Amino acid sequence: MAEKNYSRIYLAIGSLALLTFIGILNETSMNVTYPELSAQFNVSLDVIQWITTGYLLMVTITMGTTAYLLRQYQARWLHLFAVSFFIIGDLMCALTGNFPILLTGRLIQAIATGLATPIMFHLIFTEIPRERIGMMTGMAAMVISFAPALGPTYGGVVSEMLSWRMIFWILLPIVLISLVCGQLFIRNKPLGNDKAFSYGSLITLAIALISIISAVSSIGKQGVGKQFWLLLLVAIIFFSAFIYINNHGKSELFDLKVFKVVPLRLSTVTYFNLQFINIGISLVIPIYVQYVLHSSAIVAGLILFPGSLIGAFISPFAGTLADRYGFATPVISGGILLVIGTSCFGIFQRHLTPLLIMLFFVVLRIGFNFAFSNTISNASMLVQPQNAPDVNSIFNMVQQFAGSLGTSLLASTIALFQMGNSGSLMGRTYAGGRFDFILLGVLAITTLLTMVTNYRMQQKKKSISQ
Repeated sequence: MAEKNYSRIYLAIGSLALLTFIGILNETSMNVTYPELSAQFNVSLDVIQWITTGYLLMVTITMGTTAYLLRQYQARWLHLFAVSFFIIGDLMCALTGNFPILLTGRLIQAIATGLATPIMFHLIFTEIPRERIGMMTGMAAMVISFAPALGPTYGGVVSEMLSWRMIFWILLPIVLISLVCGQLFIRNKPLGNDKAFSYGSLITLAIALISIISAVSSIGKQGVGKQFWLLLLVAIIFFSAFIYINNHGKSELFDLKVFKVVPLRLSTVTYFNLQFINIGISLVIPIYVQYVLHSSAIVAGLILFPGSLIGAFISPFAGTLADRYGFATPVISGGILLVIGTSCFGIFQRHLTPLLIMLFFVVLRIGFNFAFSNTISNASMLVQPQNAPDVNSIFNMVQQFAGSLGTSLLASTIALFQMGNSGSLMGRTYAGGRFDFILLGVLAITTLLTMVTNYRMQQKKKSISQ
């Protein structure tokens, strides 16, 4: 391929990376405004968190359509559709006078993010040579991992100095740059589809995912009660229906047979846990810092900035390391650092200060970024090329659902503790934060064990084949 074609491809990927960055930044930029929005709209914390949880959930559902859409339509027109939706939703949020309109605008914006991220990875996996995939997915991971943690910093600075509405106005000219570049440089051709879109699969999967998040969100009001179990039962029923319809219908949302590959299943669990921890801790820290340490929104956001910045710039290095030495080294090393960083929050909670939180978050984010992009890169190589869109769609859905579940569960837990009758609000928030920190630490340990098992299996299979 000629160098000028590479330049066009890089610019095409760059336009999608910019839209992805804006969309993911928007996911968490409102986290630091929860106390203000709760007072302004007179709704509780477990309701306010839906502007993040609902956003992530809509992104997840939208991503479920991309395996089909990327085979059927040119990425250029999907990009145009995504940008249009982002602009409409952004204006609704900036101009709203009530919470329902704010939430609706957020959901419309989420459709744009749900399209942009898979299109970006699709271009990487189909247009970039195999020997450069690690580096390019590392660059993509800079966007995906930097944006959600930078979001609270951005949101905190803007809301403190200007207004929470300016969070949306500032993004408008940036998304227009993505619009122009994308329409100029995205030129890939779709592979085509032999079957119609599986609406039954999408509807049943959407109901299942919404039911799970609603079940978890209900914890913030009444704990694990009848509503939780009823919604969980609904989720199980509809998820079972999704699997049956997807596998036995005339068409499928994506090819679930890829999960016959055990290392792919382990990689999926790893990817889910990484993003659950990443998005979850990015929500807990701003809330904890404001309620327990009595810091301002701008301080709560800035605490996350050094870790976000360092972690983001490590991603391309981690990808290059994987290209040279294999995926196991950076992924498992990242898992170890993730355990150390996450565990420190629970171990040293009594002594936490904004500076200590910042340092622990730096360690956590270095570990996360060593493992995150390399996990999806490795997964894309475990299947046949024709299944790359399926892996792309599934993994992007998984990471967004993990973020949605993480924000819902961790915010609901803090809300549940805050509703208690004993002690001050600060003390109750401290107790809720402790539960969340311990949960994330245990999940990090589980993730490390999954990584080790995965790469031992891959190495064993490689040795046998040789």
